[in-house]
Amino acid sequence: MRSVLQRRDFNLQALSLCLSGLSPGLLSAQQRSNLLVIGDSLSAEYGIARGSGWVALLSAQLAREKPQWQVINASISGDTSAGGLARLPALLHQHQPKLVVIELGANDALRGFSLKMTETNLIDMVMACHKIKAAVLLIGMQVPPNYGADYAQSFTRMFERISRQQRTQWVPFLLKGIADAANPTALFQPDRIHPKTEAHPKILSNVWPVLKAML
Repeated sequence: MRSVLQRRDFNLQALSLCLSGLSPGLLSAQQRSNLLVIGDSLSAEYGIARGSGWVALLSAQLAREKPQWQVINASISGDTSAGGLARLPALLHQHQPKLVVIELGANDALRGFSLKMTETNLIDMVMACHKIKAAVLLIGMQVPPNYGADYAQSFTRMFERISRQQRTQWVPFLLKGIADAANPTALFQPDRIHPKTEAHPKILSNVWPVLKAML
């Protein structure tokens, strides 16, 4: 008798969903949580095949381990912290993410922008995410030593300071084990700026432990 009643209850639930214009499969999709990645060429698969970058690898890993999460990659090659800040409000409104990964700032340094401006832009991005109650993972970067020791140290510390002050999670260096490897050019494309395809699993391994704890 119980199994008959259970089947009847399931059928009634399915009928109710159909009458409301929803199917069980669509309801499951609606219950997914969005994870927004907003970054530059390091996250936008510059110079490598589509689907082979670390964000695509992250999406595949989440599909296996945390299928309720859906990744939206809003990264654009060449983007700066100012560009990300300008694009962010519309992205937050459209996707309503529960978690935002911010990977920006490297192009600011390459273009000689002031660290104060970059820091202000990143803080404003974090605050906008927190305003809609989205958690934030800030991705730290480093610049080559030819920028000068003082600038390089200040740039690196900027991400840690923002993370501490704004209470975000933080990955110290996206390219750890790649840019600081024994042969630092081995895993880079000829431009010596963008990682090769084979470097992207390592990039994900730098991000995943912190991100997994946030999920």
